[in-house]
Amino acid sequence: MSLETVAAPPPATIVCVTGASGFIGSWIIMRLLERGYVVRATVRDPGDSKKVKHLIELPGADTNLTLWKADMNIEGSYDEAVQGCECVFHMATPMDFESDDPENEVIKPTVDGMLSIMRSCTKAKTVKKLIFTNSAGTLNVEEHQKPVYNEANWSDLDFIYSKKMTGWMYFVSKILAEKEAMKAAKESNINFISIIPPVVVGPFFMPTFPPSLITALSPITGNEAHYSIIKQGQFVHVDDLCEAHIFLFEHPEAEGRYICSSHDATIYDIAKMIGENWPEYHIPTEFEGIDKDIAVVSFSSKKLMDMGFSFKYTLEDMYRGAIESCREKGMLPFSTQIHTNGENKESLLNSQEKHSQINTNGENKDSILNSQINTNGENKDPILNSHDKHSQIHTNGENEESILNSQEKHSQIRTNGENKESIFDSLEKHDTDNNQEKELLPIPKEKHADRQEMQI
Repeated sequence: MSLETVAAPPPATIVCVTGASGFIGSWIIMRLLERGYVVRATVRDPGDSKKVKHLIELPGADTNLTLWKADMNIEGSYDEAVQGCECVFHMATPMDFESDDPENEVIKPTVDGMLSIMRSCTKAKTVKKLIFTNSAGTLNVEEHQKPVYNEANWSDLDFIYSKKMTGWMYFVSKILAEKEAMKAAKESNINFISIIPPVVVGPFFMPTFPPSLITALSPITGNEAHYSIIKQGQFVHVDDLCEAHIFLFEHPEAEGRYICSSHDATIYDIAKMIGENWPEYHIPTEFEGIDKDIAVVSFSSKKLMDMGFSFKYTLEDMYRGAIESCREKGMLPFSTQIHTNGENKESLLNSQEKHSQINTNGENKDSILNSQINTNGENKDPILNSHDKHSQIHTNGENEESILNSQEKHSQIRTNGENKESIFDSLEKHDTDNNQEKELLPIPKEKHADRQEMQI
């Protein structure tokens, strides 16, 4: 009786994901684990359970996921994590929009950090592809918008330096980092691929509010500082974006830049879509300074689609996933209607004033984004939960969490004689480290939101 020899299955492919705890990073790790990849996830502090719990609880994480401490500001920090990997998905980037010395505190560290990771890949001798999650800030930041953008387009550095709009140092850092990485990749024989996403929208399981959703959901929250970012917007579902990353890694002929954008829409298109699907929210019908007939600006994903990639999700899918995730986590009210003595009144969500006044049993209370507040002394619905910092509004002796603060970075609510920090601290910097590694945020076109962390 002969014995058949059964060949052992090939070892699982090892990949590295930087900026792993973020919106895009955590989602791509989930998808990679589902496919059986062995994933090395780099974070600044693997011991911070609040920031990594959602990763280690993923299916397959117990056998195929390891956390590695790494910092872009430290040369050689990625050497160990990258060793033995076939691909590095690079999503981390240092940020500090408050810098007094942006050239040396933002631009130089970003470029040096990118080159440091390139050197780690070269030392490893196993890395075949470095896939960089880039930003539309490298594509369309210029004085006049084109009708259509493709991979051949680059933002205008002279224009950026001359205007120095909010986030200008971020745009410069990404442009220079990408160009330097292209040069280094040729010298080291590593296939460098740059994926350029627009506003990333969709569901999430990270514990904090994804920064790109601050922009995407601004018609609901009334965050007027972000309207200009989506006045001529482009959008992609987070799952489509992550699938595109994996697709380009697995495709043997993939190289160069790839725009990954599935939908183009003006802010009026977005407002109409939200209003039709979620009538419980009060959505503006006009946006000051934005023409209702404003032209659509398109990002062409033809190069990616010609490779065989297809997008799965509609614009409604993106928003449904985002809204449902926010509601489940208590980060968004279920309605922006205020019930007062049985009457429905429009919420003051979109008031141009920073705080609206609601008269409750004869007392004036500061309120922002109220979610179905019953003003007859009955129980209040829970409002946006803050994970770290939140303000308390005292009404009839009860504590209520306030919701999204308005446009300023640190607005103060004075309640019972005390100053309270607003809930999300404008949601725009929800972590304590200015130079924390984050996934990229959406890119403004002309007018940029103050102190916004850009993205994905």
